[in-house]
Amino acid sequence: MKRTRIAAVALATAAAALAPALGQPATAADGPYLQDPAGGEKAMKSQWTKDEMHKLEGQLRFYPGIRYKTVTRPGPSGASEYERQVADPKTLGWQPSFDFGWAVSDSQLVKKAVTTKDGRHPIVVHAVLRSADHAKAVEVRQELADRPATGRAKVEGGKRIACDTGAYTVEWSLTRSGYGTLTGTLSWDSSCEQYRTAFSTENGKV
Repeated sequence: MKRTRIAAVALATAAAALAPALGQPATAADGPYLQDPAGGEKAMKSQWTKDEMHKLEGQLRFYPGIRYKTVTRPGPSGASEYERQVADPKTLGWQPSFDFGWAVSDSQLVKKAVTTKDGRHPIVVHAVLRSADHAKAVEVRQELADRPATGRAKVEGGKRIACDTGAYTVEWSLTRSGYGTLTGTLSWDSSCEQYRTAFSTENGKV
């Protein structure tokens, strides 16, 4: 019996195989991701307003979101009744999501100094996943009202991307009215080969 399971990494071997390619560690909850700007978890793009009294910072984490089905396999020789669920490489696909982070700061009296992160803010996030021919594969946009000065929001792409359909580009922006707009891009390869190899190896275990 097959059942659908959405997970970033269900098998440790698959996580180990894919994480180096994405350049980020895998986590049980969300899986590996690409980040702009690159660097540590707290790395942010930033810009000051013209009067140098207000600063907007932003970050995007792109989660490719592997999706697959599982199949039942018999147990090892002599104990076939101990069935196990393993990933079916033939059902691999992607379902991306976009995780935006922000920080809004205000200087007190002195330009670019003694900043505070207070109040509630309207934040607008936008991202487009484009194929190699620049066609829109996925697009998300949300207006986040009354948000704290620092925060995150994850937006599901809502569309499935087939494996091995080439290179894609993520274009993203984060806006706080009166403070400005931050933009960035990421490159992503839709190949599932490393997952396919890892899952096939797991299926072959006895």
